[in-house]
Amino acid sequence: MAETVYECMFIFSANAHARNPAATGNTVEEIVKSAGGELLASRLWNEQKLAYPINGHRKGTYWLSYVRVESTNLAKFNRACQLNDSILRHLAVKLDPRLVDPMVAVAKGENPEAAVAEEATEETKEAAEPAAT
Repeated sequence: MAETVYECMFIFSANAHARNPAATGNTVEEIVKSAGGELLASRLWNEQKLAYPINGHRKGTYWLSYVRVESTNLAKFNRACQLNDSILRHLAVKLDPRLVDPMVAVAKGENPEAAVAEEATEETKEAAEPAAT
């Protein structure tokens, strides 16, 4: 079965993130690997007051990740997120294949337009080269 790319948003406990910020990224990576997936990009999104308290927490750390995992392993991924005490909420949304490259590039801090332009010039060069006879 083909692997699918998912956009995942996590809300971590602000207290857990404040105590050890590096552990937040490591937690996401461990969960993805335990589900047999690949972490494409992962970064801090925001830290803010929650709209309503979740398990007594009033502040949360939002973490955005792009993950490639088989759809059959998504249940395993969701269960691992539910069992982790530092994750208050999570959401995984299937990403349209046409949007994968630009969205991952933006999450990594790259310019997606430059990557698209570079690919277009390479294709133009290949089309312009005369065929070898």
